[in-house]
Amino acid sequence: MNEETYYIPNNFTDAGRVFGLFEIRNFIEALILTLPLLLLCFKFLPFELSVKLVIALSVAVPIGGFALIGIDGDSLTRWIGCWWHWRRARRRICYRGEVKRK
Repeated sequence: MNEETYYIPNNFTDAGRVFGLFEIRNFIEALILTLPLLLLCFKFLPFELSVKLVIALSVAVPIGGFALIGIDGDSLTRWIGCWWHWRRARRRICYRGEVKRK
């Protein structure tokens, strides 16, 4: 009996994640959504810096957090792709792989 014991480290699920929490795809989507908003807020708002910062963070943090978390475990683009596919195919009624027509 030659039994070998393999120890699984605590951080084995951290691969492919940012800070061990967020998937890389979700992180990139959050950056793509929030960076333009931050730049627009800082460039075009006619307030002083502290007010610009508060407004920019009030807008960017919820949007970025939503993009980091995703919807039902999926990234936003993957969810939108599935929704778009469902939206286009929702009027087709299939029965055993064939389209029934009246």
